[in-house]
Amino acid sequence: MGPLASLKVLDFSTLLPGPYASLLLADLGAEVLRVESPTRPDLVRALEPRDGGQSAAHSYLNRSKRSLTLDLKRPGAADLVKRLVQRYDIVLEQFRPGVMERLGVGYAALRAANPRVIFCSITGYGQDGPYRDRPGHDINYLALAGVADNCRRRGARPSPLGVQVADVAGGSLHAVIGLLAAVVQRERSGSGQQVDISMTDCAFALQALDNPAWLAGGVAPEVEGGWLNGGTHYDYYPTRDGRLFAVGSLEPQFRDRLCAVLGIGELAGWADSSDAEVRARFKQRVADAFHARDFAELGAAFADAEACVEPVLTLPEASAHPQLRARGMVVEVPRDGSGSQAQPACALKFSAAAPSYRHTGRAPGADNAEVLAELGLDATAVAALQAAGVFG
Repeated sequence: MGPLASLKVLDFSTLLPGPYASLLLADLGAEVLRVESPTRPDLVRALEPRDGGQSAAHSYLNRSKRSLTLDLKRPGAADLVKRLVQRYDIVLEQFRPGVMERLGVGYAALRAANPRVIFCSITGYGQDGPYRDRPGHDINYLALAGVADNCRRRGARPSPLGVQVADVAGGSLHAVIGLLAAVVQRERSGSGQQVDISMTDCAFALQALDNPAWLAGGVAPEVEGGWLNGGTHYDYYPTRDGRLFAVGSLEPQFRDRLCAVLGIGELAGWADSSDAEVRARFKQRVADAFHARDFAELGAAFADAEACVEPVLTLPEASAHPQLRARGMVVEVPRDGSGSQAQPACALKFSAAAPSYRHTGRAPGADNAEVLAELGLDATAVAALQAAGVFG
Protein backbone atom coordinates (compact mmCIF):
# COMPACT_ATOMS: atom_id res chain seq x y z
CA MET A 1 0.00 0.00 0.00
CA GLY A 2 1.41 3.38 -1.00
CA PRO A 3 2.06 6.13 1.54
CA LEU A 4 -0.81 8.25 0.17
CA ALA A 5 -3.37 5.44 -0.05
CA SER A 6 -5.71 7.30 2.29
CA LEU A 7 -6.11 10.26 -0.09
CA LYS A 8 -8.69 10.67 -2.86
CA VAL A 9 -8.13 13.26 -5.57
CA LEU A 10 -10.51 14.83 -8.10
CA ASP A 11 -8.34 16.04 -10.98
CA PHE A 12 -9.84 18.59 -13.40
CA SER A 13 -6.47 19.54 -14.93
CA THR A 14 -5.21 19.05 -18.48
CA LEU A 15 -1.95 19.17 -20.46
CA LEU A 16 1.12 18.81 -18.20
CA PRO A 17 1.41 20.61 -14.82
CA GLY A 18 -1.71 19.25 -13.11
CA PRO A 19 -1.58 15.77 -14.64
CA TYR A 20 2.07 15.37 -13.64
CA ALA A 21 1.20 16.42 -10.08
CA SER A 22 -1.65 13.93 -9.85
CA LEU A 23 0.57 11.26 -11.45
CA LEU A 24 2.93 11.57 -8.49
CA LEU A 25 0.00 11.29 -6.10
CA ALA A 26 -1.34 8.22 -7.92
CA ASP A 27 2.10 6.57 -7.98
CA LEU A 28 2.24 7.01 -4.21
CA GLY A 29 -1.10 5.29 -3.74
CA ALA A 30 -3.69 8.08 -3.87
CA GLU A 31 -6.96 7.31 -5.63
CA VAL A 32 -7.15 9.79 -8.51
CA LEU A 33 -10.30 10.36 -10.55
CA ARG A 34 -9.66 12.45 -13.63
CA VAL A 35 -12.70 14.54 -14.62
CA GLU A 36 -12.46 15.17 -18.35
CA SER A 37 -14.43 17.30 -20.77
CA PRO A 38 -16.17 15.21 -23.46
CA THR A 39 -16.19 18.19 -25.84
CA ARG A 40 -12.65 19.57 -25.36
CA PRO A 41 -10.35 16.56 -24.99
CA ASP A 42 -6.88 16.99 -23.52
CA LEU A 43 -4.41 17.77 -26.32
CA VAL A 44 -1.90 15.37 -24.73
CA ARG A 45 -4.12 12.54 -25.99
CA ALA A 46 -3.34 13.57 -29.57
CA LEU A 47 0.45 13.53 -29.21
CA GLU A 48 2.55 11.03 -31.14
CA PRO A 49 3.74 8.35 -30.86
CA ARG A 50 0.82 6.15 -29.94
CA ASP A 51 0.94 2.76 -28.24
CA GLY A 52 -2.05 0.51 -27.78
CA GLY A 53 -4.42 3.13 -29.21
CA GLN A 54 -3.35 5.83 -26.74
CA SER A 55 -0.79 8.60 -26.86
CA ALA A 56 2.32 7.37 -25.04
CA ALA A 57 2.48 10.67 -23.12
CA HIS A 58 -1.17 10.35 -22.06
CA SER A 59 -0.69 6.73 -21.04
CA TYR A 60 2.17 7.83 -18.77
CA LEU A 61 0.71 11.02 -17.29
CA ASN A 62 -2.59 9.32 -16.52
CA ARG A 63 -1.45 5.93 -15.30
CA SER A 64 -3.30 4.49 -12.32
CA LYS A 65 -6.04 7.15 -12.67
CA ARG A 66 -9.72 6.55 -13.36
CA SER A 67 -11.57 8.71 -15.91
CA LEU A 68 -15.01 10.31 -15.70
CA THR A 69 -16.35 12.49 -18.53
CA LEU A 70 -18.41 15.52 -17.47
CA ASP A 71 -19.50 18.52 -19.47
CA LEU A 72 -19.36 21.06 -16.67
CA LYS A 73 -21.43 23.53 -18.69
CA ARG A 74 -24.47 21.22 -18.65
CA PRO A 75 -27.17 21.47 -15.97
CA GLY A 76 -26.67 18.78 -13.37
CA ALA A 77 -22.88 18.50 -13.81
CA ALA A 78 -22.08 20.85 -10.92
CA ASP A 79 -24.41 18.90 -8.64
CA LEU A 80 -22.58 15.70 -9.54
CA VAL A 81 -19.24 17.31 -8.67
CA LYS A 82 -20.61 18.43 -5.31
CA ARG A 83 -21.72 14.88 -4.61
CA LEU A 84 -18.32 13.56 -5.64
CA VAL A 85 -16.37 16.04 -3.52
CA GLN A 86 -18.05 14.75 -0.39
CA ARG A 87 -16.08 11.54 -0.98
CA TYR A 88 -12.78 13.17 -1.96
CA ASP A 89 -10.01 14.98 -0.07
CA ILE A 90 -8.39 17.05 -2.79
CA VAL A 91 -9.50 18.94 -5.90
CA LEU A 92 -6.82 19.82 -8.44
CA GLU A 93 -7.61 22.28 -11.21
CA GLN A 94 -5.72 24.24 -13.85
CA PHE A 95 -8.26 26.63 -15.36
CA ARG A 96 -7.72 30.37 -15.47
CA PRO A 97 -8.90 32.16 -12.31
CA GLY A 98 -12.67 32.37 -12.08
CA VAL A 99 -13.52 29.56 -14.51
CA MET A 100 -14.36 26.99 -11.83
CA GLU A 101 -16.51 29.60 -10.07
CA ARG A 102 -18.45 30.34 -13.25
CA LEU A 103 -19.07 26.62 -13.67
CA GLY A 104 -20.47 26.42 -10.13
CA VAL A 105 -17.63 24.27 -8.78
CA GLY A 106 -15.22 26.83 -7.38
CA TYR A 107 -13.62 26.58 -3.97
CA ALA A 108 -16.45 28.26 -2.07
CA ALA A 109 -19.09 25.99 -3.60
CA LEU A 110 -17.10 22.80 -3.01
CA ARG A 111 -16.10 23.86 0.50
CA ALA A 112 -19.78 24.23 1.31
CA ALA A 113 -20.24 20.61 0.22
CA ASN A 114 -17.11 19.41 2.06
CA PRO A 115 -15.39 21.78 4.53
CA ARG A 116 -12.35 19.46 4.63
CA VAL A 117 -11.65 19.70 0.90
CA ILE A 118 -8.24 20.96 -0.21
CA PHE A 119 -8.61 22.89 -3.45
CA CYS A 120 -5.34 23.29 -5.36
CA SER A 121 -5.22 25.69 -8.31
CA ILE A 122 -2.27 25.70 -10.74
CA THR A 123 -2.14 28.73 -13.03
CA GLY A 124 0.47 30.68 -14.95
CA TYR A 125 0.35 33.81 -12.83
CA GLY A 126 -1.75 33.03 -9.76
CA GLN A 127 -5.21 33.91 -8.49
CA ASP A 128 -4.52 37.65 -8.23
CA GLY A 129 -2.28 40.35 -9.67
CA PRO A 130 -2.50 42.18 -13.00
CA TYR A 131 -1.57 39.06 -15.00
CA ARG A 132 -4.09 36.71 -13.35
CA ASP A 133 -6.17 36.36 -16.55
CA ARG A 134 -3.25 36.32 -18.97
CA PRO A 135 -2.59 33.13 -20.99
CA GLY A 136 0.88 31.65 -21.09
CA HIS A 137 3.14 28.63 -21.41
CA ASP A 138 6.39 27.44 -19.85
CA ILE A 139 8.53 29.65 -22.07
CA ASN A 140 6.56 32.74 -21.01
CA TYR A 141 6.81 32.04 -17.28
CA LEU A 142 10.57 31.45 -17.50
CA ALA A 143 10.97 34.69 -19.44
CA LEU A 144 8.98 36.79 -16.98
CA ALA A 145 10.64 35.24 -13.92
CA GLY A 146 14.16 36.15 -15.09
CA VAL A 147 15.22 32.55 -15.68
CA ALA A 148 15.48 32.63 -19.48
CA ASP A 149 17.84 35.62 -19.57
CA ASN A 150 20.19 33.87 -17.15
CA CYS A 151 20.31 30.72 -19.32
CA ARG A 152 21.87 31.98 -22.53
CA ARG A 153 25.23 32.73 -24.10
CA ARG A 154 26.53 36.28 -24.26
CA GLY A 155 25.15 37.95 -27.36
CA ALA A 156 22.78 35.04 -28.03
CA ARG A 157 19.14 34.31 -27.32
CA PRO A 158 17.99 31.66 -24.83
CA SER A 159 17.26 28.20 -26.20
CA PRO A 160 13.77 26.75 -25.66
CA LEU A 161 14.14 24.05 -23.03
CA GLY A 162 13.05 20.52 -23.86
CA VAL A 163 12.08 20.02 -20.21
CA GLN A 164 9.25 22.20 -18.93
CA VAL A 165 10.88 23.75 -15.86
CA ALA A 166 8.15 26.22 -14.90
CA ASP A 167 5.39 23.69 -15.60
CA VAL A 168 6.84 20.71 -13.75
CA ALA A 169 9.55 21.88 -11.31
CA GLY A 170 7.40 24.94 -10.75
CA GLY A 171 3.74 23.99 -11.05
CA SER A 172 3.62 20.23 -10.54
CA LEU A 173 6.12 19.77 -7.72
CA HIS A 174 5.08 22.87 -5.79
CA ALA A 175 1.44 21.82 -6.11
CA VAL A 176 2.19 18.42 -4.56
CA ILE A 177 4.18 20.03 -1.74
CA GLY A 178 1.45 22.60 -1.13
CA LEU A 179 -1.47 20.23 -1.05
CA LEU A 180 0.34 17.70 1.14
CA ALA A 181 1.22 20.53 3.55
CA ALA A 182 -2.49 21.41 3.58
CA VAL A 183 -3.32 17.78 4.35
CA VAL A 184 -0.99 17.90 7.37
CA GLN A 185 -2.56 21.15 8.57
CA ARG A 186 -6.03 19.67 8.12
CA GLU A 187 -5.09 16.90 10.53
CA ARG A 188 -4.68 19.61 13.19
CA SER A 189 -7.43 22.04 12.22
CA GLY A 190 -10.05 19.75 10.70
CA SER A 191 -10.54 22.19 7.81
CA GLY A 192 -9.33 22.29 4.23
CA GLN A 193 -8.11 25.33 2.30
CA GLN A 194 -7.24 26.62 -1.16
CA VAL A 195 -3.66 26.27 -2.41
CA ASP A 196 -2.72 28.88 -5.03
CA ILE A 197 0.21 27.81 -7.25
CA SER A 198 1.60 30.30 -9.79
CA MET A 199 4.11 28.78 -12.18
CA THR A 200 5.75 32.19 -12.59
CA ASP A 201 6.09 32.56 -8.81
CA CYS A 202 7.69 29.13 -8.63
CA ALA A 203 10.11 29.80 -11.48
CA PHE A 204 11.12 33.04 -9.75
CA ALA A 205 11.70 31.24 -6.45
CA LEU A 206 13.71 28.41 -8.07
CA GLN A 207 16.61 30.83 -8.61
CA ALA A 208 17.98 29.93 -5.20
CA LEU A 209 21.47 31.43 -5.65
CA ASP A 210 21.09 34.43 -7.97
CA ASN A 211 17.80 35.69 -6.55
CA PRO A 212 19.05 36.39 -3.00
CA ALA A 213 22.30 37.80 -4.41
CA TRP A 214 20.21 40.42 -6.18
CA LEU A 215 17.52 41.04 -3.56
CA ALA A 216 19.82 41.13 -0.54
CA GLY A 217 23.14 42.10 -2.11
CA GLY A 218 22.19 44.17 -5.13
CA VAL A 219 24.25 41.97 -7.46
CA ALA A 220 22.39 41.04 -10.63
CA PRO A 221 23.41 37.90 -12.52
CA GLU A 222 25.55 38.57 -15.59
CA VAL A 223 25.03 36.50 -18.71
CA GLU A 224 27.89 33.99 -18.89
CA GLY A 225 29.36 35.76 -15.89
CA GLY A 226 28.64 33.49 -12.93
CA TRP A 227 30.01 30.23 -11.61
CA LEU A 228 27.13 28.19 -12.98
CA ASN A 229 25.96 29.95 -16.14
CA GLY A 230 29.05 29.71 -18.31
CA GLY A 231 31.28 32.27 -16.62
CA THR A 232 33.76 29.58 -15.56
CA HIS A 233 34.90 26.20 -16.86
CA TYR A 234 31.64 24.75 -15.46
CA ASP A 235 30.16 24.20 -18.92
CA TYR A 236 29.59 21.88 -21.89
CA TYR A 237 32.47 20.97 -24.22
CA PRO A 238 32.36 19.44 -27.71
CA THR A 239 34.56 16.48 -28.58
CA ARG A 240 36.44 15.88 -31.82
CA ASP A 241 33.59 13.74 -33.17
CA GLY A 242 30.82 16.20 -32.34
CA ARG A 243 29.54 14.87 -29.03
CA LEU A 244 29.51 16.78 -25.73
CA PHE A 245 30.72 16.43 -22.15
CA ALA A 246 29.40 18.24 -19.08
CA VAL A 247 32.11 19.56 -16.76
CA GLY A 248 31.16 20.42 -13.19
CA SER A 249 34.67 20.35 -11.74
CA LEU A 250 34.42 23.41 -9.52
CA GLU A 251 36.01 22.22 -6.28
CA PRO A 252 39.85 22.09 -6.31
CA GLN A 253 40.08 18.30 -5.99
CA PHE A 254 37.71 17.76 -8.93
CA ARG A 255 39.36 20.48 -11.00
CA ASP A 256 42.78 18.90 -10.42
CA ARG A 257 41.51 15.51 -11.60
CA LEU A 258 39.92 17.15 -14.65
CA CYS A 259 43.23 18.73 -15.57
CA ALA A 260 45.16 15.52 -14.94
CA VAL A 261 42.96 13.51 -17.29
CA LEU A 262 43.12 16.21 -19.94
CA GLY A 263 46.91 16.48 -19.62
CA ILE A 264 46.93 20.09 -18.52
CA GLY A 265 47.69 19.59 -14.84
CA GLU A 266 50.11 22.52 -14.77
CA LEU A 267 47.22 24.88 -15.56
CA ALA A 268 44.92 23.90 -12.69
CA GLY A 269 45.67 27.05 -10.68
CA TRP A 270 44.47 29.26 -13.52
CA ALA A 271 40.87 28.33 -12.72
CA ASP A 272 41.01 30.28 -9.43
CA SER A 273 42.85 33.32 -10.74
CA SER A 274 41.52 36.75 -9.79
CA ASP A 275 42.21 37.77 -13.37
CA ALA A 276 39.18 37.14 -15.60
CA GLU A 277 41.40 36.84 -18.68
CA VAL A 278 43.42 34.05 -17.05
CA ARG A 279 40.23 32.18 -16.14
CA ALA A 280 39.03 32.60 -19.72
CA ARG A 281 42.33 31.18 -21.04
CA PHE A 282 41.95 28.22 -18.71
CA LYS A 283 38.46 27.54 -20.04
CA GLN A 284 39.73 27.71 -23.60
CA ARG A 285 42.52 25.22 -22.82
CA VAL A 286 39.92 22.86 -21.33
CA ALA A 287 37.83 23.27 -24.48
CA ASP A 288 40.85 22.57 -26.70
CA ALA A 289 41.70 19.43 -24.72
CA PHE A 290 38.20 18.05 -25.10
CA HIS A 291 38.06 18.89 -28.79
CA ALA A 292 41.33 17.02 -29.38
CA ARG A 293 39.82 13.64 -28.42
CA ASP A 294 36.82 11.52 -29.36
CA PHE A 295 33.73 10.92 -27.24
CA ALA A 296 34.43 7.25 -26.52
CA GLU A 297 38.05 7.89 -25.59
CA LEU A 298 37.08 10.67 -23.16
CA GLY A 299 34.31 8.53 -21.70
CA ALA A 300 36.81 5.81 -20.88
CA ALA A 301 39.29 8.33 -19.49
CA PHE A 302 36.78 9.91 -17.11
CA ALA A 303 34.93 6.70 -16.17
CA ASP A 304 36.81 6.31 -12.88
CA ALA A 305 38.32 9.76 -12.49
CA GLU A 306 35.75 11.20 -10.04
CA ALA A 307 36.16 14.62 -11.61
CA CYS A 308 32.46 15.60 -11.94
CA VAL A 309 32.66 15.06 -15.70
CA GLU A 310 29.92 13.13 -17.51
CA PRO A 311 28.94 12.55 -21.13
CA VAL A 312 25.90 14.38 -22.51
CA LEU A 313 23.58 11.50 -23.34
CA THR A 314 20.62 11.31 -25.63
CA LEU A 315 17.34 10.21 -24.05
CA PRO A 316 17.64 6.70 -25.55
CA GLU A 317 21.14 6.45 -24.10
CA ALA A 318 20.00 7.74 -20.72
CA SER A 319 17.11 5.25 -20.63
CA ALA A 320 19.60 2.40 -21.02
CA HIS A 321 22.25 3.80 -18.66
CA PRO A 322 23.32 1.33 -15.94
CA GLN A 323 22.73 3.87 -13.16
CA LEU A 324 19.14 4.62 -14.15
CA ARG A 325 18.47 0.95 -14.79
CA ALA A 326 19.92 0.00 -11.41
CA ARG A 327 17.61 2.56 -9.81
CA GLY A 328 14.61 1.00 -11.53
CA MET A 329 13.74 4.16 -13.44
CA VAL A 330 12.11 2.28 -16.31
CA VAL A 331 9.09 0.14 -15.41
CA GLU A 332 6.57 -1.98 -17.25
CA VAL A 333 3.03 -0.78 -16.54
CA PRO A 334 0.01 -3.01 -17.24
CA ARG A 335 -2.14 -1.87 -20.14
CA ASP A 336 -5.91 -2.35 -19.99
CA GLY A 337 -6.76 -5.38 -22.07
CA SER A 338 -3.38 -7.00 -22.47
CA GLY A 339 0.33 -6.46 -22.34
CA SER A 340 2.29 -3.65 -20.77
CA GLN A 341 4.02 -0.40 -21.67
CA ALA A 342 7.49 0.81 -20.68
CA GLN A 343 7.28 4.10 -18.77
CA PRO A 344 9.42 6.30 -16.52
CA ALA A 345 9.19 5.13 -12.91
CA CYS A 346 8.30 7.31 -9.97
CA ALA A 347 11.55 8.93 -8.85
CA LEU A 348 10.72 8.77 -5.12
CA LYS A 349 12.22 5.92 -3.12
CA PHE A 350 11.06 4.80 0.34
CA SER A 351 12.38 2.31 2.85
CA ALA A 352 8.92 1.20 3.98
CA ALA A 353 6.72 1.82 0.94
CA ALA A 354 6.78 1.49 -2.83
CA PRO A 355 5.06 3.27 -5.72
CA SER A 356 2.26 1.37 -7.41
CA TYR A 357 1.64 1.21 -11.14
CA ARG A 358 -1.90 -0.08 -11.59
CA HIS A 359 -2.53 0.59 -15.29
CA THR A 360 -1.68 2.99 -18.11
CA GLY A 361 -3.92 5.97 -18.87
CA ARG A 362 -7.46 5.07 -19.84
CA ALA A 363 -9.86 6.29 -22.51
CA PRO A 364 -12.12 9.26 -21.60
CA GLY A 365 -15.06 8.11 -19.50
CA ALA A 366 -13.76 4.57 -19.10
CA ASP A 367 -14.88 4.58 -15.47
CA ASN A 368 -18.17 6.48 -15.78
CA ALA A 369 -20.39 3.54 -14.86
CA GLU A 370 -18.28 2.55 -11.85
CA VAL A 371 -18.05 6.10 -10.48
CA LEU A 372 -21.76 6.80 -10.90
CA ALA A 373 -22.64 3.52 -9.19
CA GLU A 374 -20.42 4.54 -6.26
CA LEU A 375 -22.49 7.71 -5.96
CA GLY A 376 -25.63 5.61 -5.69
CA LEU A 377 -27.20 6.80 -8.93
CA ASP A 378 -29.72 4.36 -10.35
CA ALA A 379 -30.23 3.61 -14.03
CA THR A 380 -33.03 6.17 -14.35
CA ALA A 381 -30.93 8.99 -12.92
CA VAL A 382 -27.97 8.08 -15.10
CA ALA A 383 -30.17 7.94 -18.20
CA ALA A 384 -31.59 11.39 -17.45
CA LEU A 385 -28.11 12.88 -17.07
CA GLN A 386 -26.99 11.12 -20.24
CA ALA A 387 -29.94 12.54 -22.13
CA ALA A 388 -29.00 16.03 -20.89
CA GLY A 389 -25.51 15.60 -22.35
CA VAL A 390 -23.72 15.71 -19.01
CA PHE A 391 -21.38 12.88 -20.00
CA GLY A 392 -20.93 13.92 -23.61
